[in-house]
Amino acid sequence: MARYCVFFLLGACLPIAACEPVAIAILGASASAALRYNMDGVASRTFTAPVAAVKSASIAALERMGLALDSTSRFDTGETIFARAENRDIEIDIEPITKHATRVRITAKGGSLLYDNATAVELVQQTEKLLEVGLAKMAPAVPAVGAAQSPAAAAGASKIGF
Repeated sequence: MARYCVFFLLGACLPIAACEPVAIAILGASASAALRYNMDGVASRTFTAPVAAVKSASIAALERMGLALDSTSRFDTGETIFARAENRDIEIDIEPITKHATRVRITAKGGSLLYDNATAVELVQQTEKLLEVGLAKMAPAVPAVGAAQSPAAAAGASKIGF
């Protein structure tokens, strides 16, 4: 009986030994992602909206979060907005991709070597919310589905009268 237990334990250990390289690779990748999350602190998003709308939504998001607009500057293909909080420096790069698509890249740096990814992500989300509200106001009114049906359609008749 003891001999069978030894063989069983040896057999059970073989799959564990084969999984070790996979487990180490997964742990290494997750540690790398966590380090990158804290080291680069960049959140980016492409919006289907013109540059002017994205810029005004980004500035409104800064104001909504209580961040003070510091300055703006232009670069080759876009514009950078600088903002500050008591212990954060924010950079928002706004770059047109097409007439109706704009890329936003937000960096939030804390007072140390590490960046604040949570603040950068929240700024992207607030910009998205403000853009949705602003673009919804500009969109033409679309009648509700089924609002003005003919009596025949309401009764279940098809377009050809059957």
